[in-house]
Amino acid sequence: MLTYTMDVEDRSRWIISTPSAAEEAQPFYCSEVGDFYARAGFATTRSDKNSHIVFYTLGGTGVVRQGGQSVTLTRGQALLMDCRAPQSYGTAPGHNHWYHLWCHVDGTGVAALGAHLGLPRLVPVALPLSAVRAPFDVLFERLGTESLENTARVGLAVHAILAEMVAAAQQEAQTDDDPVTLACAYVERHFAEDVTLEQLAAAAAVSPSYLIRLFKRKMGTTPHDYLLRYRISRAKELLAETRLTSAAIAQRVGFHSESNFSYRFSRMVGQSPRAYRQSAPELVLE
Repeated sequence: MLTYTMDVEDRSRWIISTPSAAEEAQPFYCSEVGDFYARAGFATTRSDKNSHIVFYTLGGTGVVRQGGQSVTLTRGQALLMDCRAPQSYGTAPGHNHWYHLWCHVDGTGVAALGAHLGLPRLVPVALPLSAVRAPFDVLFERLGTESLENTARVGLAVHAILAEMVAAAQQEAQTDDDPVTLACAYVERHFAEDVTLEQLAAAAAVSPSYLIRLFKRKMGTTPHDYLLRYRISRAKELLAETRLTSAAIAQRVGFHSESNFSYRFSRMVGQSPRAYRQSAPELVLE
């Protein structure tokens, strides 16, 4: 069963191909590819599909749900999902767009690399657009044109996308025990809450004073300043991508009052939240 609301801009693309037996025998193949410039109403709910799907967010925010899990995807994040279990995805509530690349892929190689990406869990990974743009271009150019060369090049493109995701996931895993990385990850999960230096130090398994020294050495700033800057960065996204009031945004990013939020924002950005919203472009692609 599939239900969807195609609330997308006209520039969106969707290419569908029925893989041949020869293609399905490959370790990597693709059956669909698209770039959806989705608006606020975009949503898909599916009971199952005999493939995996890769998402890569160009801008805005999407939400993907499966098996009791729910993850948001922001700009520069990629995700692999096995579609053989019920799922839903679309533009995240409160956001007016989710611009993303996507492709349905499968094969023994996809399943093997999927295990390294945490499947069946939903585990987003951070990637620069440059890492996936070229292989996605190959899929758009060659999918649906049957030839031995195209079969090979499409398979290589799928492999390239997944290989970049695996490499990024392994790099993130290798830095998981770094105290500054652990503290930053805590900030990213709890920035909307009251976050203390003691909580950050506990998450990083070091003393507060040592964490401050590590932050200054590695980041050139303090944990408190990093928290403020992260909150302001998220506030800038909400100002540009939603119609939430300044007071609502202040609460969402961890400020107890709109006045304190406005003061901090103006000092760090050089203009008020209102002025920033009026001047911010709808989307800036990296």
